[in-house]
Amino acid sequence: MPIDYPTLAKTIASLTEGETDAVALMATIACEVHHADDRFDWTGFYRVVGPELLKIGPYQGGHGCLVIPFSRGVCGACARSGQVQLVADVDAFPGHIACASSTRSEIVLPVRDGKGRLIAVFDIDSDRPDAFTEEDAQQLQAILDASFRDAL
Repeated sequence: MPIDYPTLAKTIASLTEGETDAVALMATIACEVHHADDRFDWTGFYRVVGPELLKIGPYQGGHGCLVIPFSRGVCGACARSGQVQLVADVDAFPGHIACASSTRSEIVLPVRDGKGRLIAVFDIDSDRPDAFTEEDAQQLQAILDASFRDAL
């Protein structure tokens, strides 16, 4: 069954109403999104913690990579470009970082605060090839944009 994005968006908005702490928002969103669809095997955030550097933030699933430079992997590509990365086959992505050997496809979205600054990337891995669609990208980006517009 396809993910019910309108319900997911309403649930996240209800759970996070008035919350401005970015880590609290990330923890809640990672949990809700992870459990919304069985395609999602690892769901979480990598926070911008320094120049050109991401560190793991709240997530659901197995262990993730602890540190990712902007210069490496799908998360790094998203952080560098500020653009959604929709990867149907991670083995075909130059420089992919295999945090889990079971991952076949991935989507990574930029997370910006209300001032437009990149504060994190939102990473979802799937053990299925070509698991993510353009609709997933659009709907998830809308949820992130709404959730973090007042984040501190």
